[in-house]
Amino acid sequence: MTDDFTPEQKRYLEGFAAGQGIARLNLGGAKPVAPAATGPDRIHDEARARTVAAGGKLVAEEDAKAKKNGLDIWDEIRKLADEGKFPKGTDVFLWKFHGLFYVAPAQDSFMCRLRIPGGQLSPHQMSGLADLADLHAGGYSHVTTRANLQLREITASQTPGLLMGLAELGLTSKGSGADNIRNVTGSPTSGIDAQELIDTQPLCREMHHHILNHREMYGLPRKFNIAFDGGGRVSSVDDTNDIGFYAVRVPEGKSVPAGVYYRMRLGGITGHHDFARDEGVVIPPAECVKVAEAVVKVFVEHGDRTNRLKARMKYVIDKVGHEQYMAWVEEKLGRKLARLPEEDCEARPRVAREGHIGFHAQKQPDRFYVGLSLPVGKLTSAQMRSIATLAARYDGSIRLTVWQNLLITNIPRESIDAVKRDILSMGLDWQATPIRAGLVACTGNRGCKFSASDTKGHAMTIANYLEPRVAMDTPVNIHLTGCHHSCAQHYIGDIGLLAAKVDTGGEEAIEGYHLYVGGGSGEDQALAREVYRDVPAGEAPETIRRMLAAYLANRLTPDETFQSFANRHDAEALRNLFNLKISAAA
Repeated sequence: MTDDFTPEQKRYLEGFAAGQGIARLNLGGAKPVAPAATGPDRIHDEARARTVAAGGKLVAEEDAKAKKNGLDIWDEIRKLADEGKFPKGTDVFLWKFHGLFYVAPAQDSFMCRLRIPGGQLSPHQMSGLADLADLHAGGYSHVTTRANLQLREITASQTPGLLMGLAELGLTSKGSGADNIRNVTGSPTSGIDAQELIDTQPLCREMHHHILNHREMYGLPRKFNIAFDGGGRVSSVDDTNDIGFYAVRVPEGKSVPAGVYYRMRLGGITGHHDFARDEGVVIPPAECVKVAEAVVKVFVEHGDRTNRLKARMKYVIDKVGHEQYMAWVEEKLGRKLARLPEEDCEARPRVAREGHIGFHAQKQPDRFYVGLSLPVGKLTSAQMRSIATLAARYDGSIRLTVWQNLLITNIPRESIDAVKRDILSMGLDWQATPIRAGLVACTGNRGCKFSASDTKGHAMTIANYLEPRVAMDTPVNIHLTGCHHSCAQHYIGDIGLLAAKVDTGGEEAIEGYHLYVGGGSGEDQALAREVYRDVPAGEAPETIRRMLAAYLANRLTPDETFQSFANRHDAEALRNLFNLKISAAA
């Protein structure tokens, strides 16, 4: 195209040409597509049109989005609720635009996933959510691995009341499922962490509201994750996200003015064996949202709409390379981003692996936050109310974490003992063994149709079995995930379990796991390696006991982590060590 046109005009003409190509295809009997929109949905319609014009066949979800915008189905939600019916066909997918997941056959009900930017809730919101859980759901919630909450066991008739109740609390579930940007995560200790370089919560909130108020940020080729890490003691695990912004301090004498910036990583998706990669740029905090928008729009235009398995941003980058992707981002922005080698920035302060559990000093004098240990992320409505009451007593906030637990802030030093008693009276704890503190499990087959096993139930069984038998003195992360979607991110666990159906020669396969070791994120970034396949669920606790016992007996020093130990040996050597007869009292 001639250089006389602006980039915006070029994109319009490309879309128009693609539409003409489709019109010609339709004359030949091809399936018609909806006419291109003229508003914010146009970017998606043009991308679909280019796909069809190039001979591609849209997947069913793309056809559904072309015919009906998932944001515009309120009347249909109300109608089915009045009739007491659940959605069918591709409407099941479109209902997820409102955070409503029909989870049959696991449960004949909806799960509702919220959006809680940065994972931060007020006591009023937590108390209100407890009421909604009782009125419209099963009377409990689950903390997710995106520092978020899910309500479950919602009947067909309860959805309008639940969605209206969320709005009245200043919350929403819009865009929390389907092909949308998921909950924006940030550092859970933002604003209270003496170690942090910057408070991430303002940017989490700004990104959250930017998404909610820009329709073109919905209906992407596939789901999308964004995280901000401020350099505090508790990580947001930003390198597992499609976009990870992580704070750095630039000292004097570099090519950009000294100060705190965000570096940007792109392409993280550990379920597909990839971490996000640093793009070599430093971005002033005030510019991060616009940069994120440009990254997303490039994905919208170039993401695969013909194959759901290859529809994440990682695969666009794999195809064209990081350099080309960033060139497209800068074209969207209309300017170049400042480049700075990572080694010219000060190193990130180290993460405290158990900074999300127990009492820890805040940067505010004589104030502490406490991390509560939740049994695989589950909270009853009564516990939710008690947590809200406790936080309100000290004018504190509630912070959800990616480790499926929560923090309560602003506790005076002299009140710590009273808070301990209050937490115990809820049936919860502020203490956790090194095993339970890092125990993460996805929903499992009790509430998710994709899961091959009862991950939450098995996680509790594993913890109960290990704690009296293995005297762990260092943290270990054990992640159980029910399917290839890897919601519990088994590839970044010290020990990761991926659910599988195991053939034992009987009439039916039984629940079991493939076991992985050596994963980590941040400064310990590594993808776990498989060491065992098809371990029956009933044998997993003893198998993991042998693994931990072998670690304690063979580590080089008392400070050597399980990850370091595991990654010093190949898989065969590890299996030999794990199979040694080591006492349960190791």
